[in-house]
Amino acid sequence: MASPLRVGLVGYGFAGRTFHAPLIASVDGLALAAIASSDPQRVLAQWPGVRVVPDYAALAVDPAIDLVVIATPNDSHHALARTALTAGKHVVVDKPFTVTLAEADELCALAEHVGRVLSVFHNRRWDGDFLSLRQQIESGVLGEVREFISRFDRFEPQPRDRWRERAGPGAGLWFDLGPHLIDQAVCLFGPPLTVSADIAALRDGAEADDFAQVVLGYAQRRVTLHCTRLAAHAAARFEAHGTRGSFHCVGLDTQEDQLRAGSMPGCKSWGQDPRPAYITDGLGTPRRTHELARLPGDYRRYYAAVRDAVLGVGPNPVPPAEARRVMAILACARDSADRGMRVNFDDS
Repeated sequence: MASPLRVGLVGYGFAGRTFHAPLIASVDGLALAAIASSDPQRVLAQWPGVRVVPDYAALAVDPAIDLVVIATPNDSHHALARTALTAGKHVVVDKPFTVTLAEADELCALAEHVGRVLSVFHNRRWDGDFLSLRQQIESGVLGEVREFISRFDRFEPQPRDRWRERAGPGAGLWFDLGPHLIDQAVCLFGPPLTVSADIAALRDGAEADDFAQVVLGYAQRRVTLHCTRLAAHAAARFEAHGTRGSFHCVGLDTQEDQLRAGSMPGCKSWGQDPRPAYITDGLGTPRRTHELARLPGDYRRYYAAVRDAVLGVGPNPVPPAEARRVMAILACARDSADRGMRVNFDDS
């Protein structure tokens, strides 16, 4: 049996601790070999057999590491990924890919030049609710989807003292949740023709944006992306309205809650959600709505695909060009909000 790929995880904050470490450790063919962290005791309390490195850049070039996973604050993604790629490492970068489009372009070119896998952790492609929605759209049961609404809402009425909510490059809710919303929409419908955005800070004392409503325009379709930190009542996560019927569901995929609670990926009931989704038949008389069991989600599929891509036996699950497109739409939305107008989207 071939030796597992040795993975070095750079950063052990929320993303590294909650998502990346347990997912890496649960995928056959990957070994969580080292973690770069400024708090070694926190790491060792959860991963006593893992080597802890205090220097982030040192782990990015460690000769004992095959795959470097970068789960640090957004404004450090570019420099660390560049360092790792230049050292000949395969690289996974947590979303968002980078802070600027120019940084994304540089990393795309560098990965191609050195011939290494560069992938971005758009894990929400493997949410159970999204997989269920995608299946229904592809089945044709909804007809041509002409309106799609995707919400990723939280209730955190008081700003917190953390880098995601401080003023600065890559901070704010749009850079935090916007990549998920955009990536899912583009997976379903491709890139938009236009973007119209309202991005704001609505909470008292907020330093960075905590609200975004962005409309992606297509020839005969409108896609509304919404995120806020002020939603105590959960609206529908997804609504898709087509020429034959509608789909809707409430509540986020369960995997994040399972990971927060300390469950290991692959445990009993992993990724399963007992809450139904709903399909409304728009052509029936009388019009009827019926329940639909959700497909299970599984973020492990992302890392299993990364493993296969590194070994040369499968495609990159999120190629850098796809993550670059998400960055372009993020930037286009910010431009639209700043100018107070709808703008054309240029995917070049």
